[in-house]
Amino acid sequence: MELTGIESRVVLVTGAAQGIGAAVAEILAGAGAHVAAVDRNAEGLATVVAKLEAEGGVARGYPVDVCDSEAVDALVGRIEDEQGPIGILVNAAGVLHTGRVVELSDRQWNETFSVNAGGVFNVSRAVARRMIPRRFGAIVTVASNAAGVPRTEMAAYAASKAASAQFTRCLGLELSDHGIRCNIVSPGSTDTPMLRSMLGEDADAGQVIEGTPAAYRVGIPLRKLAQPRDVAEAVAYLVSDQAGHVTMHDLYVDGGAALHV
Repeated sequence: MELTGIESRVVLVTGAAQGIGAAVAEILAGAGAHVAAVDRNAEGLATVVAKLEAEGGVARGYPVDVCDSEAVDALVGRIEDEQGPIGILVNAAGVLHTGRVVELSDRQWNETFSVNAGGVFNVSRAVARRMIPRRFGAIVTVASNAAGVPRTEMAAYAASKAASAQFTRCLGLELSDHGIRCNIVSPGSTDTPMLRSMLGEDADAGQVIEGTPAAYRVGIPLRKLAQPRDVAEAVAYLVSDQAGHVTMHDLYVDGGAALHV
């Protein structure tokens, strides 16, 4: 199925320097979108933008910390001045701090929420304010299946992703009168730098696939890790015309690991 409604749209993608965000930028640029790639990692962002341009895509990089609401407001204005009205927003920026609750520091907890929940709020608010008068737009937040399934040593991450998912549903309800759709994609274990940093250098992906009963974690029924492109394809569907009657939906892309919670 060919997706429509993406070509020539200005798309803001956060967390675009690596992992799922980079894959989303690549998929949407390949579909003809004009990508505004956002990340606080300026070096990684430049690499991604150069790759997209080399492949014939239209992309510009904007190094910004999504935790800074004033910088985000200015950024959204700048993107619209330079590239035109933002028609699609994908919130893919995220950080992960693991550890048992009693061992988590204030800094780890606060940073996790500042990026994973606060960043989604800052960027979504700034973009929605501009979408409302135009009565058009699509917003997708990349959350996690951990938002719906308890995970040991992932309390901060899981709670922040649950917050971002519920925020996006509420936003979708508020914006529905204006014809703006808001949806969520919830990946499971995906082969990204974030997952590799969590598992450590000596970890075996096979253990993730098999599950860890001692940690009350089931494996992946499809017997494989997701690739960033798997998640990006789901995002692309939800921002396309083919999902024109879909809003406030949470699409799990986890190989069945959440057992359809």
